[in-house]
Amino acid sequence: MVRHQPLQYYEPQLCLSCLTGIYGCRWKRYQRSHDDTTPWERLWFLILIFTFFLTLTWFYFWWEVDNDYNEFNWFLYNRMGYWSDWSIPILLTTATGFTYITGLLILALCHIAVGQQMHLHWLHKVALTVALIATLIAVSSIAQLWDDEWAVLLISLQGTAPFLHVGALIAVTTLSWIVAGQFARAEKVSSQMVIFTIYFAVVFVLYLIPLTISSPCIMEKKDLGPKPAIIGHRGAPMLAPEHTLMSFQKAREQKLYGVQADVTISLDGVPFLMHDATLRRTTNVDEAVPELARRPASMFNWTDLKQLNAGEWFLKTDPFWTVHSLSASDYREAQNQSICKLTDLLELAKGNMTLLLNLWDLPHDHPYRGTFFNITLDAILRSGHPQHLVMWLPSRQRTLVQKVAPGFQQTSDIKETVASLRRGHIQKLNLRYTQVSSQDIRDCSAWNLSVNLYTVNEPWLFSLLWCSGVQSVTSDNSHTLSKVPSPVWIMAPDEYCLIWITADLVSFTLIVGIFVFQNYHLIRWRLGSIRTYNPEQIMLSAAVRRTSRDVKIMKEKLIFSEISDGVENTDDLSMCSENGFSNDVLTPVEPKTRPGRGGR
Repeated sequence: MVRHQPLQYYEPQLCLSCLTGIYGCRWKRYQRSHDDTTPWERLWFLILIFTFFLTLTWFYFWWEVDNDYNEFNWFLYNRMGYWSDWSIPILLTTATGFTYITGLLILALCHIAVGQQMHLHWLHKVALTVALIATLIAVSSIAQLWDDEWAVLLISLQGTAPFLHVGALIAVTTLSWIVAGQFARAEKVSSQMVIFTIYFAVVFVLYLIPLTISSPCIMEKKDLGPKPAIIGHRGAPMLAPEHTLMSFQKAREQKLYGVQADVTISLDGVPFLMHDATLRRTTNVDEAVPELARRPASMFNWTDLKQLNAGEWFLKTDPFWTVHSLSASDYREAQNQSICKLTDLLELAKGNMTLLLNLWDLPHDHPYRGTFFNITLDAILRSGHPQHLVMWLPSRQRTLVQKVAPGFQQTSDIKETVASLRRGHIQKLNLRYTQVSSQDIRDCSAWNLSVNLYTVNEPWLFSLLWCSGVQSVTSDNSHTLSKVPSPVWIMAPDEYCLIWITADLVSFTLIVGIFVFQNYHLIRWRLGSIRTYNPEQIMLSAAVRRTSRDVKIMKEKLIFSEISDGVENTDDLSMCSENGFSNDVLTPVEPKTRPGRGGR
């Protein structure tokens, strides 16, 4: 009886199976190939790289604009007519898409590292296309509808660029292992030169990027100015419904420098506080008088306004995701808030807080349209609130206001030259934080002009403005910023240069070492293979890439050579060859002596 001994056995390759299976649904051994990646799949790899950097930029942008999430939701509310928090769902969707694209790119790079042919599954191609189109639509929509928000990207880089540079160095240094492997396996010198030139050009540019980084927080600690004063935006809107007496009380408890309020006037001449043109967002007018819900807020009598609830909307919509932090007593108090009169705010702030007041224009048919300013001024002066604690923002009738109330701090929301501001007797500037630079702040300070920036909610942005020398900020998140003891980070220029140069040297040393190791290891492996195998086996198992036709010919030569030496079971080997197996995943087994043949 003749007993057949298996010619070869398969080595388990679980990691490789998962790699090719997840990326291209090639779970079986016979589906894998070491052939060159097709041009079509290379195109998809380039699309994957482009989509990765695009989603990375979008994810970074949306992560950094968290300072303005409430502003974004309010912008959409004005367009759609109902309030909903769109910022967090967009962030979660963006994070999910970026994670998916990053995973695909890592799998593709692993294919290159192990010499496997890339074959992206069609489902991944569909998902990749959807992610690319969705990101392009999102970017173009922001560019058209909220174009000034892109300035946040540049501002955020002032705070993150030093750390992003180190992260980029780590990524590029890690990629050097794959690049060095491709360089070592390249058959032509021209191919090696292309790989070498492109990679080290990127590395060289990355090493010099810190020359372009300018951050106000790269400074000597002794040069850091005083902490900016904090003005509560409509009170403390994260802890209580905006523009309510409870909100202003919370701001006073925090001992803020002041509060900001928007003033309008009722149909019967009572000044009250309201930001929106209508009452729909911040009151229950839709339930109380739905037929009048879209009427301008100033076209209601005060007797009707004071009956509306101005707190339930805050608990229902939770605009800042802070309702869960309210105590039981605060929750009940917020639930029963009403619209606040200007006189109530003046009584609360009397002698304790600065008031930044803005006045909204009234409809043309409002009975107090011509006397609105006089009524508001009279209410402020009769309250006894010190004039020097009032920042007067409206530009209309400024000359009249300066005569009637010379102690008011005249504040402008228009960015003009310093000379023009001084001619108008402007003492303060109230601008959005994206409208000024560190140099603008220094220029204003040199001319004794104070700068207040809005709306600053995040500690990283507050820290940047602190280092820039800004005097005050308006914030929704006053309870957090008031507890910030110092900038999030501040670094001396010499210290930053030392970190920069050290990181570059470490990265360069590792890259050179990886290139030397990869090439030395490959040369040594090839020399060892020459002493061990015949020429056909060297060509079959070497790491040099060949076309599929050359590989097939070499496999046939090897099979023919083994048949000539009396090796049995060639049907199994031929079937493995036809199914695309390469010799590097098969291990030969020495044939044993068989009865009647005498052995070899």
